[in-house]
Amino acid sequence: MPQDSINPDKLFVTTDWLEQHLSDPDLVVFDASWHMPAAGRDARAEFLSGHIPGAVFFDIDAIADKSADLPHMLPNPVAFSSSLRKLGFGDGMRAVVYDSVGLFSAPRLWWTLRVFGVEDVAILVGGLPRWTAESRKLQQREVLRSPAHFTARLNHCLVADATEVKKALEAGSAQVVDMRSAERFRGIAPEPRPGLRSGHMPGAINLPFSRLIEQDQLKDAAALETEFASVGIDPRRPVIASCGSGLTACILSLALAATGRGPSSVYDGSWSEWGGREELPVVRELE
Repeated sequence: MPQDSINPDKLFVTTDWLEQHLSDPDLVVFDASWHMPAAGRDARAEFLSGHIPGAVFFDIDAIADKSADLPHMLPNPVAFSSSLRKLGFGDGMRAVVYDSVGLFSAPRLWWTLRVFGVEDVAILVGGLPRWTAESRKLQQREVLRSPAHFTARLNHCLVADATEVKKALEAGSAQVVDMRSAERFRGIAPEPRPGLRSGHMPGAINLPFSRLIEQDQLKDAAALETEFASVGIDPRRPVIASCGSGLTACILSLALAATGRGPSSVYDGSWSEWGGREELPVVRELE
């Protein structure tokens, strides 16, 4: 499970930088906003009501494996290539990703692009909330870019399935880190998706994703290291990130990269798969 390091300085761009480079022909800005169903928010409708000029909307639920009965699973490389072509992103181009929360779903697209071979991808610090707070221009209409040729190359090292996660837990070959809330991890709070068992994988480590974020952006490297150490994560060892549906797990992958490691692999099915498969073991802590 190799984890090639990434230059942390290339993980993020500021609002000033992005505003100055919006017209660069090789740069595509993606709005990767996504919300939990219970939030009652429509990410695409919000995008159409106001987004960063020139940005295209990446629908995390639509650009996914439609044959899977799990939410927003990675599509196959051919389908992903086709989707990016339609969005006007081609080989050799640069990507900047943001979301409407600040730092929530953008890391999922950051990770997805890296899974499919895109190396020049950065996240906007503070996301759309910071952009709007600084009274920068917004655009209301849909953006149509010219189609571009993109060739997806799947990096298997960044993706884990249930079999690999179970093996890692049993053999101790990797640290499985669950990014759900402590209450969901312990099994004392219900899962937001119906039909899932409560609890966690035996041997998993709990680190709620919210502990890695401060003021709508990732904490600094020193603070991230402190959070890792507080729950017993050794960033020098392989890590598999998990969460509810494979979305906030990508925040841990990003955080490891921001401290000069990773990105870690992500269990794409996460608890949506593990909690729904009766043959997979679950630990629940009683109050």
